[in-house]
Parts: sequence; C-alpha cells; structure tokens
Amino acid sequence: MLVIFRKFAITSANIKVLSAVLSILLVFAILATQAMGVKAETPLEESMGGRESAVTMELASLETEGLSEPEELTQSHSSALFFSAYTVQNGDVVGQIANKFGLSISTIVSVNKIANTRALAVGKVLRIPNQDGVFYAVRKGDTLNGIAEKHKAEVARIQAANELFSDAINPNVSLFIPGATAPWQEVVVAAANRPQVIISERLFDWPIQGRITSYYGYRRSPFTRGRSFHDGLDIGAPGGTPIRAAMAGRVESVGYDNVYGNFVIIRHADGYKTLYGHMESCDAKSGAYVDTDTVIGYVGNTGQSTGHHLHFTVYKDGSSVNPRSVLK
Repeated sequence: MLVIFRKFAITSANIKVLSAVLSILLVFAILATQAMGVKAETPLEESMGGRESAVTMELASLETEGLSEPEELTQSHSSALFFSAYTVQNGDVVGQIANKFGLSISTIVSVNKIANTRALAVGKVLRIPNQDGVFYAVRKGDTLNGIAEKHKAEVARIQAANELFSDAINPNVSLFIPGATAPWQEVVVAAANRPQVIISERLFDWPIQGRITSYYGYRRSPFTRGRSFHDGLDIGAPGGTPIRAAMAGRVESVGYDNVYGNFVIIRHADGYKTLYGHMESCDAKSGAYVDTDTVIGYVGNTGQSTGHHLHFTVYKDGSSVNPRSVLK
C-alpha cells in the first residue's frame, strides 16, 4: 500500500510539471492566434512581411516560367564598352580579323588607327571592342545630339558606351559611337605633300572568271556613241556561266531593268552593295542570305547588252566605286 502511494505521489508531481508546461504553451498559442489575426486583417501593401512575400513570389514565378531579365535592366550592361587584345599573325588581313570577331572593317580600322590596311605588321597588338562602332574626335561646338544625328546613332547608346552621365561633352576628346561606320571618304592616308589616298582592302571575290570587256569610268556608249559613265565592269563569259556572290550578304533585290536586264542586288557589311546585271536568269530570292559559294544566276544577254557578259557594280555608301580596287 505504501509502495502504491509513493508511485502515485511521483505521478502527481509529474502531472503538475506537465500542467505548468501546458499552461505556458497555451499562453503562447493564444498570443500567436492574436498575431495571426492582426496579419490577416492588415492589407498586403501595409505589411512589410506582405511586401517581402510578394517579391519572393514574383521572382519565383519568373524563374519557373523561364522569363529573361527585363530589357531595361540589361541594356546598360550590354551597351558597356570593353576591349580584348589580338596579336596579328602571319597572313592576317583586316577583313579576316573583323570577320573573326563579328565586327566591321571600319571598326577595326578606326579603333586601332590603321593607316594602311594592306600593311599590317605581324606581332602588332590590336584592340578589339565588344561592339561595332568608330571613334569620333569631338570638336568645338559639337553637341551629343548633333554627333548622334550625324552618325545615325542613339544618344543613350553613346552615353552608355562612354559612361557619360549628362549631355555635356568636351572638345578634343574621343567618343566611341556604337554602330557607326567610317565614311568611305574618311578612310584615307594623309601623306606629306601628296593628295589623300583612299585605303581599301581587296574584299570581294570575282563573281565569274572571264575577260574584262569594258572598264569602270567614262567611255563611248555602244548605243548612243556619246561619252557616258560606266559604273561597273563588264566581264565576258559564255552564256549560262554560273555567277556567284562576290561576298557574303543578303539579297536585297531581284528583278528586271531595261538597262541591266535580269539583275540581282546584294547588301553586304560596311555599307557595300553589289549589282549583277544582264543575267540570262536569276537563281536568288529576295531576302535570302548568300555566300561566295552561292550561285545567284547565269551569264546572259538581257537588257541593253551587246553580247553575253556580266555587268558587275560595287557600291559603297550609295556611290559606285571601281570594282578593281576591292576585288581580290
């Protein structure tokens, strides 16, 4: 009987301890319930916890749905200008280096102040920007808007590339103009006591193999017998000879003209275009991308033509240039 009573006494003590613990837990439970009630009644925008939850859910939603960061948040980073280095190797030419880095020739020439594109020194270290563009020397009276308009560029991109925080610019500094190309007339060498000479690189492949029957420049017209300007090369070849694009590019126009007959015009990088005329037939579609292995048509005798040949014109920034100055 005594043993039973002792066990009962121990059990009662334990019960008292448990009761105390339960009382404390009950108080915490009541307080927690009240707190939850307040949170539930408080509008989301007035609760800091609510704002944090909303942000977390939004980010999780973007991640789950695979959406990219908004453009306005990435634009400043993508427009930032930085350079890498490239050492000229034996056999390198500016055009190949530009293609290697996905840039225009005028970008490489402008950034590195290359005077002669045909005389690159092996071992010379070139600065390679991460985007196309040219440097422009700011002159007295220049404005950022004026410079942008002249180069058909965006003010915001110029500011981002040059880390400008206002529209104010100082003379005698150089600004990088993203997306701009150097005008043909500005790619020159200033030699002492000599006229400025246009520097070009032989960029284009011959579209066909044949004999030049008429050169670029003034000639006696075979139709009017008067003096006229011939804006391309006439290359004689048998009818049906395949004609290939002289340089990679995108076909801008395919059609028929009373003068050029069946023709194709291709748009290339750096402001170049090429025209192929008097074709027997065209084998290209407008908007198609072509390279130097692509047959775009066949030699013919259409339009104002005196025999089977290809009329080949090269345009730079809208003006014709002598094809022989840029043919390989």
